[in-house]
Amino acid sequence: MTMQSVKMEKPADGPETRRAKLLIVDDEPINLSMLSELLKPFYSVHAASSGIDALRIAAREPCPDLILLDILMPEMDGFEVLRRLRDDPRTRDIPVIFLSVMKDEDDEQRGFELGAVDYIHKPIKSVVVLSRVRAQLDAKVARDMLRLTNQLLTRRVVEGVNALEQAQQQLVQSEKMAAMGQLAAGIAHEISNPITFVDMNLAAIKNYLDDVIAVLDGYERAENGPPAALEEVRTFKKTVGFDNLLVELRIALQDSKEGTERVAKIVRDLKDFSRAGDKAWQFADLHAGLDSTLKIIWNELKFKCTITKNYGDIPPVRCLPSQLNQVFMNLLMNASYAIANRGDIVISTQRLGDHAVQVVISDSGSGMPPEVLAHIFEPFFTTKPVGQGTGLGLPISQGIVAKHGGKLEVVSELGKGTSFTITLPIDPVESAATDGHASGPS
Repeated sequence: MTMQSVKMEKPADGPETRRAKLLIVDDEPINLSMLSELLKPFYSVHAASSGIDALRIAAREPCPDLILLDILMPEMDGFEVLRRLRDDPRTRDIPVIFLSVMKDEDDEQRGFELGAVDYIHKPIKSVVVLSRVRAQLDAKVARDMLRLTNQLLTRRVVEGVNALEQAQQQLVQSEKMAAMGQLAAGIAHEISNPITFVDMNLAAIKNYLDDVIAVLDGYERAENGPPAALEEVRTFKKTVGFDNLLVELRIALQDSKEGTERVAKIVRDLKDFSRAGDKAWQFADLHAGLDSTLKIIWNELKFKCTITKNYGDIPPVRCLPSQLNQVFMNLLMNASYAIANRGDIVISTQRLGDHAVQVVISDSGSGMPPEVLAHIFEPFFTTKPVGQGTGLGLPISQGIVAKHGGKLEVVSELGKGTSFTITLPIDPVESAATDGHASGPS
């Protein structure tokens, strides 16, 4: 080994500065000694005379910032040491410079393929060692900075995505509640009808029970009284029509039960529809979702629309059911708004091959001209009067369908009506894997 004097500025020592840690691996003591003396003024130097010692020292915290590794060593050569360093998560990122007496291109290629960053050929020249060590340490600092920056950016991107998702969920929920507010009067009417009926039945039931109790009290008093008292009770029983009274009482109770069940069903539908966005994906029956949505908005449709269902044979779809219900409601309400007097809404479903289903909602309403059709999915665009629409229903619907891996498309002709087509994968995760995409619902 030949050594040449070289002038190199020492790194400043201080409480905030850590000298770079170097590990020199060579089975020749003289090589270890000379390299150590050369590098000690500038770095924290550790030495190993075998591959086994090198692996042990390299895994000790803090790990070396750079390893100078001899290739030709007994028991375990440098190639095997490097391979084991790369297999260990603790040491796989440590840069390694090979020390070699050979200038064999095949050996160099093998070393680079294993992950070596450079070669220093023996006999070693001090200026070459110092410059290449400095270059690799500078490169490591740059890589570490880049890694930290990437981690920071990744964390910020994840935080941004989470914040965006929360904002989207809040927007979806706000739009849903705004729509529910517009439907509130009709829903209140749907609830008040059975409640009024039950209230009237309760008044009738009270009268029926008063007569029943009067008859039973009469029989109790006549039990130990004169025969005339028993005859009087029997006459009263005929007067109130006791047998018919019992029949009417049973009918009133049954009707009241059906009325309360109707109210409970409306409340359940409202609860399912208006709850905050589902986070649990599940396989759901789209026909059931369409039917429950129709029940919620029926008061808005029944006076102006004839609903025709052409339901095909479709399987359950993996989805967020309440969000798809919101899409159905937006499209059905838009269809209703497009019909001025009386018209038709047709809901059709079908299976598309093995992996997708389609829902089509068509109306016989006024249709849209091309200049309106071009903007309907833009946020805040609306043709409704001020105060009657947010302009978010269709953009949110398009976003929900896209979140499910599907498409929302529209065809409209002025004066002839509009048709919205929702195409959804049966299982978004399976479809993503088939298409070669890494994303899916989460």
